Amino acid sequence: MSEATDRPVDGDAWADACAEDLAEEKARRRAQYGPQPGSAAEELRKLVDAVADKVSSLQSPLLGVAAQGAVQQAIRQAKSAVEPVIERNPQVFDHLAAAGNELLAAYRSAVEGQESRWTRTAADPSKATPAAQADKAADDPSDPRDEGRGEGPSGTERIDLD
Repeated sequence: MSEATDRPVDGDAWADACAEDLAEEKARRRAQYGPQPGSAAEELRKLVDAVADKVSSLQSPLLGVAAQGAVQQAIRQAKSAVEPVIERNPQVFDHLAAAGNELLAAYRSAVEGQESRWTRTAADPSKATPAAQADKAADDPSDPRDEGRGEGPSGTERIDLD
């Protein structure tokens, strides 16, 4: 008999080894980078607590005792309104966070594209679009269309939004 058949077969040995490796990697990253952020709901709860603590700790001589009591009451009401929503729908905050990340990525892509067009036309004016050339001409103080009013070109012109 071979050695492979002499040992009992453990069907989950691979899964166990992977789980151990994953746990070790998580521990290594936690030691190197600190604890991972929690879910979006947990982070919102931490944010609400931190804001409440900060507002509570602010002692302003301009606010009287009654005003500070009113602020603390408002904070307690806000926390009591937020907590049930977080507990009932924690996955909603994860979806909102993911949607926010997607919006940020789209915005960043648009800005980077526009910046590359600006830098490309600034480096080589021959590659400028007609709209960019018209903008440069409109900035010229000797342009007769300006008539010294500082209002830019008069008349109708095509605006290139790309």
